Formats: sequence, structure tokens, C-alpha cells
Amino acid sequence: MGKKGKKEKKGRGAEKTAAKMEKKVSKRSRKEEEDLEALIAHFQTLDARKTQVVETPCSPPSPRLNASLSTHPEKDELILFGGEYFNGQKTFLYNELYVYNIRKDSWTKVEIPNPPPRRCAHQAVVVPQGGGQLWIFGGEFASPDGEQFYHYKDLWVLHLATKTWEQVRSPGGPSGRSGHRMVAWKRQLILFGGFHESTRDYIYYNDVYAFSLDTFTWSRLSPSGTGPTPRSGCQMTVTPQGSVLIYGGYSKQRVRKDVDRGTQHSDMFLLKAEEGREGKWSWTRINPSGAKPTPRSGFSVAVAPNHQTLLFGGVCDEEEEESLEGDFLNDLHFYDPVRNRWFAGQLKGPKAEKRRRRQGRKAEPGGADKQAVKGPGAQEPLEVVREVVSEDGTVVTIKQVLAAPGAAGQLESDDDDGPEEAAVAPVEPSPRSNAMLAVKHGRLYLYGGMFEAGDRQVTLSDLYCLDLHKMEEWTVLVETDPESQEWLEETDSDEDSEEAEGAEGGGEEDEDEDEDEDEEEESSGEEGREEHPSVAPGELFADYLPRTEQHWLRCARDDTGPGAPERRVLRAAQAMAQAFYDSSAGRWTEGGTVPCGLK
Repeated sequence: MGKKGKKEKKGRGAEKTAAKMEKKVSKRSRKEEEDLEALIAHFQTLDARKTQVVETPCSPPSPRLNASLSTHPEKDELILFGGEYFNGQKTFLYNELYVYNIRKDSWTKVEIPNPPPRRCAHQAVVVPQGGGQLWIFGGEFASPDGEQFYHYKDLWVLHLATKTWEQVRSPGGPSGRSGHRMVAWKRQLILFGGFHESTRDYIYYNDVYAFSLDTFTWSRLSPSGTGPTPRSGCQMTVTPQGSVLIYGGYSKQRVRKDVDRGTQHSDMFLLKAEEGREGKWSWTRINPSGAKPTPRSGFSVAVAPNHQTLLFGGVCDEEEEESLEGDFLNDLHFYDPVRNRWFAGQLKGPKAEKRRRRQGRKAEPGGADKQAVKGPGAQEPLEVVREVVSEDGTVVTIKQVLAAPGAAGQLESDDDDGPEEAAVAPVEPSPRSNAMLAVKHGRLYLYGGMFEAGDRQVTLSDLYCLDLHKMEEWTVLVETDPESQEWLEETDSDEDSEEAEGAEGGGEEDEDEDEDEDEEEESSGEEGREEHPSVAPGELFADYLPRTEQHWLRCARDDTGPGAPERRVLRAAQAMAQAFYDSSAGRWTEGGTVPCGLK
């Protein structure tokens, strides 16, 4: 009894500590959330101007990550909502809704009145009720500099049949968070984990909530047994037996002042509803066998046609005290909940290649000069190394480990009628994290995500498809060229202040020069206004500047000369754009502050 009492007391102490931390985080983050609430409210005011549904055929969506990609329950469509994009200086958040028609291979942008505010790292679940409903909970909004965060705790439903958004207000739900996971279980939504972060503090969750799709009410579950530790970004799926599966995820904790240590979890748990006891759940830890994925974060998850859970990519972080190196992945893994076993996803290769292998095996010895089989290493995974050159000249080597195309050796054919592609590495998505996955009619669709090249974050907008029944090869539906993506070098205030501290006199002279340049550029903007990109009615400077930035950079380079430092050119371009915007549209914020400008 003494041990049990001590253990329970220790458990209550941990709960109290977690509650204190949550209160501390909430208090410190409230001020910055209030600042962001004003910006969110302004965006919602703009969205409120939409009074009718507008569907516009369009090109594929812009690059993004941490969006949601869902399948329509009745149509051959994929639904993309939200997400984020970072161009090196500024973070962009979206609440756009795109629909991809699988049969027509076409995109449509769907503008619906009163949508949820802009967000990323939310969760979206589709249920078949009422012609199809898309439920969205939580997520985060970030300041343009990416230093402040607002975590949502709102619940929305998109009625797919009528194309209407509805915010469902129900008390007792989860606190604001992002990186959580949510699944549909019977006629409920089950939500687990996530995190909340402010400028100074953060907290990770392992709580479980259920939302009834019948009564529209939240309830917090209190499962018995030992469950997962607090985490975000885990795998959460429903097994054929009706249990909820939790695997992996990420969390971090502070080891000392200003030093955090991250943990990439690789444990697995089952959350089961107890038979005959309504509302009672229990945790069970399980240890699957097979070829387990290496520990990672930022992986993507979908459910395959045979109820197996599919896991793709992610990043394996190697943390040093002063640095963080990431090894991005593009491998496939399947978890079979019936057998409690992991399998590596091996692609068989296209049929034409298999025919060439069969022909090679049947060939006579005299034809060996026509076809040559690679050595015994052909059955081993193939490591492909490629280099990506960022705009600043950084050369980053990306390694991809490709599964062997088959048990037999790969053939190299010199036949004239053989396709040239036989010698080319198989087409597949590049290594990445935070991609979006969806499965429709046995086909896996993969969109976007990101990887890092040196100090540069490359955000993707490509779309791939893989037939999970055949498991032969990936098909590219939308290509993207990472090297053509805009990337602006960081010019934050810390660097500027360091320069000013190092040479105060020089810093003041630079400011005077900048002011003179600003005046000249302002007058030139007035004189040539008709030549500059116009400001759309109601357009924010936050949206105007990214849209027209290349134009202003060209103008600034013309004025400052070919030998001007890039930082000076960038400041001049921003000043010219700001002056033209102010003269055209006026400032939309009080006190002359533009919170969404580049810094």
C-alpha cells in the first residue's frame, strides 16, 4: 500500500507541475497573442467581404507545408486547406481552399464566405455525414517574422454538399494548440497531444478529448494505464479492431537556461474503449516487430486500402549543443495492426524494366555483350547523392537511399529498342518533412513539404501519386524546381544592431544615407507611379510587397548601382515599395505601424 500511495502521490505531483507550467505559458503568451489577435481580426474582416461562393480554375497551389490534404468522401477529389510558407525573411499563413480533381488532373480555388482564419499545423478529418463534412480543429498563426505564435482552439466544419463554413462553438474543448492529431472514431472525433509555444515558453500535451458528432459536445477522456508522454506530430490512426493507434512524435524540454533538448519518440500505444463501459478508455503499450522506421519527426501518415498505416519521410535531427543538423528522408513504411508488424515499402519498378530482366535471364551466354547484370550489390539499397546549390552559393549534398528494384540483378541493356529511361534513377519524391498525404481509390497522393539546404528552407509544391496495389513506381503529377524558388537573405534587426554597436558613427552615416535615398526613391515613386504595380483595393502591404518585390528590387538596383551591397538594395526596395503603397492605399494600421513588412 505504501508503494502504491507514493506512486499515486508522485503522479499527482506531476499533474500539478504540468498545470503550473500551462498557467505560466498561458500568462506569458497572452500579451503576444493579443497583438496577433488584432492582425487575425483584420484578415477576418477582409474575408467577411466575400458574400458568395466563387470557384476559379487555377494552376497548382503555391509551395507550402503543414497544410491538410483530405479526400472527398463521395467525389474523386482532394481538398487542400491552409498551410505556411517561409521565404527567408517572412512567414506567410494561408486559409485558401483548393480542390484537385483526380480524373481531370485539374485544380480549382474555392472561395467560400466566412472561412476559418489563416493557419497551419491544424488537423482536418473528413466524415461522410450530410454529403460529406470536413472538420478542422486548432493550428497556429505566426507573426511575419516567425517569432510570435497564436494557437487556435476553434472547431470548424465545411459542409461539402452546400459549400458552407460553420464554426461550432462548444465549451470544454482542448486548449489552444498545434501539432496535435485527430481521427474519426465511430461518430466521434478523438484528439490527442500537440503543443503550445510562446516567445519564452512552450508546453507539450498528452491529453485526450472526444467530440460527439451527434450532440456537438466535447468531453475530456481519462484513460487508465500508462499512456504516451506529451508530444506533437505523432502518428494517429484507427485500427480495424476499433482501437486508436499512437506512434512516435516529437517533444522537447529545457535542460538549462536557453538550452532545449528534443526527443524523437519511437514508442507505440493503443487507446482502447472498454467494452460495456461507455466513456471508459485504457492505454496499452505495444512493441511491434519487423523493419521499424528509424526515429524521426515531421513524418507524414495515411491509411492504406488494407487498413495498414503508411508512413512517409520526415527528418532525423542530430542535435549538438550549438547546432541542429537534419537528415531528410523519403522512405516508405507500412504498419500492419493485425500482425503488429512494420514493413519497409519496396517499389517493384515499372513493368517494362521487369520484362527486360526476364529477357536477360533467358538470354544465351553469347549475348552477354548485349546485356550485363550489375554485381551482387544490385540487391542492396542504392544510395543516390545529389547536390543542390542555393542562391548564396552554398552547395548542399542530399543523400537518398533507394530500395532495390527487385530481388534479381538490375539489367543494363544496349538494345536500340529499349527505353533510355532504364539507366535513369527511378522517379520519386525528394527527401522532405511535413508533406501532405491522402489515399483515394488505392492511390497515395503526396503534396508539398520542405527540406533544408544549408541555411535555406526549400518549400515544395510538387504532387506525386503511387498505386499502392501495384507498388511499381511514383508518378509525377506536378513538378517543382527548388532552385527557382525565391529566397531572401536574412536581414534581421539583430544584425543591424550589431553593426551599429560595432561602429556607431558609421551606423549613423548609413542611416542618413538611407533617409536621403528614401526621399529620392519616394519622389521617384510619385513621378513614375503609372509604371509600378498597382495596389489592389483593400490589399495589405503584407500581401502587396511579396507580390511586387522583384519589381522593386530591380528599381532599387537601378538607383543604387551595380556595386551596392545587397542589404542596402533590399532596404531601398522596401522603402520604395512602402512609399508607393502609402501614396496609393494609405496605411491600414493605426499609428503608422505596418506589422507585416520585411525587417
